[in-house]
Amino acid sequence: MRNGPSAHRQFDNPMSRLEGGIVAGIWQPAPRGPLRDGPLTDCTEEAVIETRYATINALGVLDNPNLPPPSHSDAAAANAAVYLGGARSVDVRSLADARSAGLSAVNITLGHVAGTADPFCETVRDITGWNAFIARHPGALRRVLNVGDIAAAAEAGQVGVIYGFQNTEMLGRETERVRLFAKMGVRVIQLTYNGRNAVGDGATVPDDQGLSRFGAEVVERLQAEGVLVDLSHSSEKTCLDALALARRPVAITHAACRAVADHPRNKSDAELRLLARRGGVLGLYFMPYLRLAGQPMAADLVAHLEHAIAVCGEDHVGLGTDGGTTAHDDMAAYRRRLEDEIAQRRALGIGAPGETADVTTFLPDLCGPTQFQRLADLLAARGHGEARIEKILGGNFRRLMAEAWSAA
Repeated sequence: MRNGPSAHRQFDNPMSRLEGGIVAGIWQPAPRGPLRDGPLTDCTEEAVIETRYATINALGVLDNPNLPPPSHSDAAAANAAVYLGGARSVDVRSLADARSAGLSAVNITLGHVAGTADPFCETVRDITGWNAFIARHPGALRRVLNVGDIAAAAEAGQVGVIYGFQNTEMLGRETERVRLFAKMGVRVIQLTYNGRNAVGDGATVPDDQGLSRFGAEVVERLQAEGVLVDLSHSSEKTCLDALALARRPVAITHAACRAVADHPRNKSDAELRLLARRGGVLGLYFMPYLRLAGQPMAADLVAHLEHAIAVCGEDHVGLGTDGGTTAHDDMAAYRRRLEDEIAQRRALGIGAPGETADVTTFLPDLCGPTQFQRLADLLAARGHGEARIEKILGGNFRRLMAEAWSAA
């Protein structure tokens, strides 16, 4: 699931209304004063809670979920026939929260995910918009083209932005478009969303036929161009087929363990073992699919993390939360938006089992800008060492990206 449609980027300066502790069942950070007016370059000065770790979120957002969704300039993209990646609204607060959370880089979803709009045109438009957006705010954001950019962003107090896709429909039937998008700065491409496309089958396809012949060509071309292959949302057979074919390590940027919660969006032990043997990394998400029923909490995430470590080894587990680092101020408004998004996903045929507005798309006791440090503290309390925690929060994906993005 992504968090809102692609739209104009909003930069305003809302007042913070945050309380420490659990409020209405949701963790809120400690109090702080209102954010100052001024350019985005000031946002890093607002951070009040610093994590000890330079975190890489293998799939996430930079949005402030409390801002109203902006209107879209394209009427065709304003209806239920389009479902795009990109940001709904990013502002001073959300970027301050990202830096406070220790976020050195995040893979954001750009362009087409599902719908009837032209996948190629919508994706190019989104990339162009993000290029301009980052260029206007060099003090706050850095486009990530290699792992050196991640280190440079952390050193400069910026957030590294990794361009990623959650579908391959923007390729059409042209593998040459892989090179085009790589030259445009795309560094992560997911083969499928939940349904079937020309590359292969997604997680909710009942008659799983796996990777197509064209899909095999796409995997080969992605790796030749130094683009990280992402097997999130894929069916089991598509995932295993791609892993068997891959000549370089790949990622599952946002998923969990089917042995812990038997949900189609989660990955089997067979997939996890082969991923690890191929040098890849699993990113654990903070999503409803951590449980088959009811609201997942931090304990559910830890159970999946520990299972993944047992199956894959500590060098092959990381985080891909599928969310942001800014807390929700108004839960009633959030649930209304979630109801609308779930209805849209069902209308497009891309929903997953168990999606309901009664279950949040974040962990209520592990959200906001302190989420990564509090997860580290939970893992430490359970006996996980400092070196292992550093790998989970960023080191493993940093190593994987260095290998995947290097010249073939």
